[in-house]
Amino acid sequence: MTGHLIVSDEAATRVITMRRPEKKNAITEEMYRAMSDAIDTAQNNPNIRCLIITGGSGVFTGGHDVEDFLKQATANPDAVRTAAAVKFLYSLAHNVKPIIAAVDGVAIGIGTTMLFHCDYVLASSTATFSTPFIHLGLVPEGASSLLMPRTMGHQRAFEMLVMGRTMDAHDARIAGFVNAVVAPGHTETEARKVAREICALPADAVAIARKLIKLPPEDMTRRIDQEAHLFSERMRSKEAVSAFKAFFARKQN
Repeated sequence: MTGHLIVSDEAATRVITMRRPEKKNAITEEMYRAMSDAIDTAQNNPNIRCLIITGGSGVFTGGHDVEDFLKQATANPDAVRTAAAVKFLYSLAHNVKPIIAAVDGVAIGIGTTMLFHCDYVLASSTATFSTPFIHLGLVPEGASSLLMPRTMGHQRAFEMLVMGRTMDAHDARIAGFVNAVVAPGHTETEARKVAREICALPADAVAIARKLIKLPPEDMTRRIDQEAHLFSERMRSKEAVSAFKAFFARKQN
């Protein structure tokens, strides 16, 4: 496991904690691989009944580590949606165990899109959600173009994915992808309560019911691949190149 990711098994629940606070839990290639492994190894483990993904108190994740992302893109411009990131998304799509997300603070990019693969989302009152791909001249990822309209309707999805607007916790609950809003610093505690509730239910019935209400994994992976292809094309566009130059210029000032 990476030093920026902590995986612990607590009774019947596996807790996956992103721990890179100095970078707002920005996700590196190593972190993607470790999260995929934590999800994949839980699939055939009957002792693990539920998963929790959290970023700890104050921040969920600032999304993909931009410097890490550009390093990979420069090395292989034909595969800018890196193998590790896509593998993580595939792990989410194929996962059969209930996943709870505990979001305290910002959830940017994949920090928001991964939530639509989760089964129960808790957010602190200070949480914010954004998918600012458009501002970098890019397109949605993580099957978000499929899952977000399905969850919250075309208009709200358009507002986030195409206009790049940020949504707060209250509006996210109204939109339907946040189950409950809690006080800052309490998302993990509440997530553990929800996990205990789920783990107390009949395991086979939970698995069957969850499968019935979820889209088939192949539908999600097909959209992940389609988005990844378009994402790769967009990375080479003049719009994206200009946007990234402007982004780094702002960082240096």
